[in-house]
This record gives sequence, structure tokens and C-alpha cells, in this order.
Amino acid sequence: GFRHYVVNSCEFNSSKRNAIEYTESYYYNKLESIRFSSSVGKYVGYTEHGIKSSERWNNGPEAIFRRGEKERYCLRTVGRDVEAARPKS
Repeated sequence: GFRHYVVNSCEFNSSKRNAIEYTESYYYNKLESIRFSSSVGKYVGYTEHGIKSSERWNNGPEAIFRRGEKERYCLRTVGRDVEAARPKS
């Protein structure tokens, strides 16, 4: 069978807002076909199907919604994660 899955992630190495990047990657059979990156601000396709889909998604409400995910998905948890990673004195 075929496998389709989506991976959302927040990458950061400091608690500064501009140093945080939200990504959402779509995979089909272990091959990444589409990615949204908050630093780029749009979907990018990596396969023939992904290119067609990213063009459609960038012109629809999907891209507008994803641009807010850094705020909704990442920034609310960054402070908690940074505190948990700091050594306790």
C-alpha cells in the first residue's frame, strides 16, 4: 500500500520570535511532495503533483491560514519548551 502523512514542526534555537520557523511537510511514499515554511510564507512543491497542488494552495485560503500557524502552533509552546530545556540551578 501507499502511505500519505503530514509532519508539522517548529524549529528554534532561541526564544526570539524571528528565529522560529514553522514547517508543514506532506509526504507520499517517503517522498516529500509539498512543504510550507513560515520563512518563505508559501507552499513549495517538490514533485509534479506537489507543484500543481502548491500553486493551487498558494492562491486559496490554505496559504493564508498557514501563515498564522507560526503564531498559533509554535509561539505558544516555545516559552514552555525553553524553560524545560534550561538547567535547574
